[in-house]
Amino acid sequence: MKYLLLLTTSLVFAQAPGDWLHFQGNQQGHRYSALKQINKTNIAKLKPAWTMQLDKTDKFEASPIARDGILFVSEPPSDVTAVESRSGKVLWRYKRVLPDNVPFCCGKVNRGVAILGDLIFIGTLDAHLVALDASTGNVVWDVKVADYKKGYSSTVAPLIVKDKVIIGSAGGEFGVKGYIAAYEAKTGKEAWRLWTLPSEGDKATETWLGDSYKYGSATTWVTGSYDPDLNTIYWGTGNPGPDWKGDKRAGDNLYSDSLLAIDADTGKMKWYFQFTPHDVHDWDATQVPVLVDEMWNGKMRKLVLFANRNAFYYVLDRTTGEYLLGKQYVRQTWAKPELDAKGRPIRLPNTFPTANGNTVYPNSPGATNFQAPSYSPLSKLHYVMTRDEGGVFYSGDDTYKEGSWYLAGRFVSKPGEEATGAIKAIEPKTGKSKWEFALSAPSWSGVLSTAGGLVFAATADGDMIALDDTTGKLLWRYPMGGKAFANPISYVAADGKQHIAIACGHALFSFTVD
Repeated sequence: MKYLLLLTTSLVFAQAPGDWLHFQGNQQGHRYSALKQINKTNIAKLKPAWTMQLDKTDKFEASPIARDGILFVSEPPSDVTAVESRSGKVLWRYKRVLPDNVPFCCGKVNRGVAILGDLIFIGTLDAHLVALDASTGNVVWDVKVADYKKGYSSTVAPLIVKDKVIIGSAGGEFGVKGYIAAYEAKTGKEAWRLWTLPSEGDKATETWLGDSYKYGSATTWVTGSYDPDLNTIYWGTGNPGPDWKGDKRAGDNLYSDSLLAIDADTGKMKWYFQFTPHDVHDWDATQVPVLVDEMWNGKMRKLVLFANRNAFYYVLDRTTGEYLLGKQYVRQTWAKPELDAKGRPIRLPNTFPTANGNTVYPNSPGATNFQAPSYSPLSKLHYVMTRDEGGVFYSGDDTYKEGSWYLAGRFVSKPGEEATGAIKAIEPKTGKSKWEFALSAPSWSGVLSTAGGLVFAATADGDMIALDDTTGKLLWRYPMGGKAFANPISYVAADGKQHIAIACGHALFSFTVD
């Protein structure tokens, strides 16, 4: 065993260099590996070590966790598998039995598990949080987080903060009330819950027409980040409900499409920053907040980097929430190219959805989406999977009914135009791209950077690629034969070799160099 047990409020495993213990590798959202066995000099020798096939056809969106030679990965819709990391041998499987009538928006998916001590945690499609024994897969505790019959579900990988498990909510297309909740890891007891919509008496209700704030969504379906020095969790929120018609919810609609800074012990909101006030294009701000400490105008500052779905790139002070920088990084036609002094977009006229359809850039999937970005402390670049596509937005019936779809419209891709994509290496101090690697079609893969000077991702047609982290030059490519909806990780297997792993199609691939 490679670990030291640290005595805090509970016993916690310290991270060994070859482990991947959090959704993003670390709590700060970097998706960066300090491993460098695989590097620019030997990347041409990278080849598959093993492949684990699934027995189901739902989208495989999970990012694995790696500890002490074992991978823990969630399978759709709410299952968990433990895999020997050198060979791909399955050690145990947990299969969740779901009710027949679970509503879900965007596929029966799950984006990953969390680990603390001898427990594995998974959020389920029927809105439970389950703790499993890491050695056997047996259930240790199982708690109901929300009522799935109202449209709630959980597809997010939990975040471990000290002795708590932080879980977000999905169901934004059903008019639910979004939340972020913390549970005691040992017992499953709820420690706190922060609702992402205002409650009666909160001044923020004035940003919603009438009582529309009660079913305004703002769900939290991608994992946030944590700063232990500030003891603050940073988590993005999704679209207001209904998605594509805002007549009945006039106003900015707080705290939808926002980044929330949350006290990790109490669940109290410290500050918020709203990216897209009164969103009517479904541009959730659920992207991963990337936390870095860098010089800013001659002063060391704690920053949060945020490439938003609305096509603007933001830098904020993560202590105060102060807006520092905002730059357009993908084509957009809904706002002026420059944000105002406080980072608020200046909307252009005639860009809302209409009954007959209105064309706007970006399309509803956005300039980026749930694909995980990466930040390298070596190159000091922020790597983002981007999408360039226009959409035609239609407004529709905005009648609300609990537990039913609450969309009030639809969108289609702009006819006659092929969507494209790119991996962009963004300089945080300017918001400009140092380089970009063009893709023939948008990819749903996330990005991984490493100390070996490499950037890994998958293309839309399922090719695993490795790029030079400073130039974007293609150094290696391998066809996996399926569509990728997941994020790559790096770990050290039991034989001491560095591996790169990613879910693609209906399989988990692991690569290494002989």
